[in-house]
Amino acid sequence: MSSVSLINATKNYDDIRVIHGVDLHIEAGDFCVFVGPSGCGKSTLLRMIAGLEETTAGSINIGERDVTKAEASDRGVAMVFQTYALYPHMSVRENMSFGLKMNKVPKQEIIKKVDHASNILQLTPYLDRKPRALSGGQRQRVAIGRAIVRGPEVFLFDEPLSNLDAELRVEMRVELAHLHKELGATMIYVTHDQVEAMTMADKIVVLRAGRIEQAGSPLELYNNPVNKFVAGFIGSPGMNFLKAVVENGALKVPGLNNITVPSKATLPADGTDLLVGIRPQHLVQSQASNPFKVDIIEHLGGVSYVHLHTATGEKLIVEQRGSALERGVESIDLALDLDDVMVFDAQTELRIR
Repeated sequence: MSSVSLINATKNYDDIRVIHGVDLHIEAGDFCVFVGPSGCGKSTLLRMIAGLEETTAGSINIGERDVTKAEASDRGVAMVFQTYALYPHMSVRENMSFGLKMNKVPKQEIIKKVDHASNILQLTPYLDRKPRALSGGQRQRVAIGRAIVRGPEVFLFDEPLSNLDAELRVEMRVELAHLHKELGATMIYVTHDQVEAMTMADKIVVLRAGRIEQAGSPLELYNNPVNKFVAGFIGSPGMNFLKAVVENGALKVPGLNNITVPSKATLPADGTDLLVGIRPQHLVQSQASNPFKVDIIEHLGGVSYVHLHTATGEKLIVEQRGSALERGVESIDLALDLDDVMVFDAQTELRIR
């Protein structure tokens, strides 16, 4: 396993810059997840590390080697794509061993590596099957096994679970986490699904428009987001944002019926427009005379999400555990956990601490 470092890594397509001078260090053995909305540059950045996209400027190091200009085959990486890309006429064993045969690896070593990978991925009973006789999850495991047998320094995953159904995605997330623990390998994983990022990553890199917004552990990004974008992206459902104004050194929130919210943050002058961020679990049903109109209620079993809107037209999501509201309820009263309110500048969207 090796570390990966990007130093002022930049990517242009003609006159259009899509990756803007990214600086990032991934420790050896880390499971690092690139996450962000479609078009943010996460797959492009992964392909630059893989050598499938040319780096316009800056450098990429894998371990102690500068691989910026190296061919993809010489970088010591193995990539697992969104599509399985298996040879339909070959068996599972043949698919997993094909790259080793092309590199003229001795037959006994190929057998040993394929058997080892198939044991890790629970593919041993399927080694003589063709891909058409496998489920989607099994095919993806074969693609991962093909990467394992190469013994790369770094594993790269480009949205490998996006073609699977919801239940299988959860199962494969757990399997990938176990695989990382067993191999102890450096893994870089691309997804737009922040739940995948939160459940698997040692380190999350949040990208927007070709720039890193914030990088850190899942809990660090959840508890201490640097700006509104990260706060809204990390966490499911996303954080609620309401307009507020500084009044007498506190926050007046019109959408919460003009309640005044004390803040631990250092607030600017009175009259300054701000945003308050409130996670759905920090809004609770109460007996206070503070009614909010209910739009819809999502019942998910042990948890429900109540979608409502304020008198000022702002949307709110409230997480409710335990006894669920009945469908048809028109309004509920809310109380706010004041200790968990975050404050953001309305113009720059940076967090005020």
